[in-house]
Amino acid sequence: MVARLALVLLLLAVAARGPACAGAAKMKVVEEPNTFGLNNPFLPQTSRLQPKREPSPVSGPAQLSGLSGKCFSLVESTYKYELCLFHNVTQHEQTFRWNAYSGVLGIWQEWEIANNTFVAMWMRDGDSCRSRSRQSKVELTCGKHNRLAHVSEPSTCVYALTFETPLVCHPHSLLVYPVLPEPLQRRWDQLEQDLADELITPQGYEKLLRALFEDAGYLKTPGEKEPAQQEGDPKGQGLETLENCRKAHEELSKETRRLKSLLSQHGILYTSPTETLSSEPVGHRAPPAGIPEQPRAEPGLRATV
Repeated sequence: MVARLALVLLLLAVAARGPACAGAAKMKVVEEPNTFGLNNPFLPQTSRLQPKREPSPVSGPAQLSGLSGKCFSLVESTYKYELCLFHNVTQHEQTFRWNAYSGVLGIWQEWEIANNTFVAMWMRDGDSCRSRSRQSKVELTCGKHNRLAHVSEPSTCVYALTFETPLVCHPHSLLVYPVLPEPLQRRWDQLEQDLADELITPQGYEKLLRALFEDAGYLKTPGEKEPAQQEGDPKGQGLETLENCRKAHEELSKETRRLKSLLSQHGILYTSPTETLSSEPVGHRAPPAGIPEQPRAEPGLRATV
């Protein structure tokens, strides 16, 4: 009876001590994939991260499309990184502090292509970091299993992730040309022929090839990240640059021509903007006493009947 009681007390003592925390700062855990990502339905609404925009459409090698929406986690030191392919990258501080950091390190945008090969995935437009947004570059390497293998921050607010997958182990698995639709393949063939015939320069070839990749949806066109100004939006009427001044002048000239045409349709003569208010039309007389004088037309569009 005493031996049994001693055993129970020993087990309770071990449970009270809990797991050892030695080496916790260098802990590295790879978790199984999940499909929750940024908008985990089991988190309170206030705890979910809010991305700046929607991710770009899925593109690139067809065998990778099945990974869309699947998330892979890696815990290094006191941070948990989560990569959701073709969606986003997030970071969560593993601590009990009340203000533990969680943020978006990038949203899926485009591929990096070099030597006819998909080199990496770029996740951009993450949370603000000083004067810019956080972004992440995800390199794909051959591995036995789908897993997020490594995360680093080579420069401030720019992260480098390594994702291992057996889907890219074949030497031709990341080639661009076989993935292109047939019309774009023929277009690329013509570019190669024009370059060989010296009809275009190497610089022109690179520029046209990039336009081809943009049409395929692999790259984003310059300036596409900036939202377009709505027509008539007063924010788009700034005159900070010469180009804006030129456009504003064209719009005003167009409106002036429209108003002159409208006056002509109603038989109203248009006087030159160079005329001053003192050059009154012949026959102008002050109105009789007791009758208020009608307001005169502004310079620029003065009209007389």
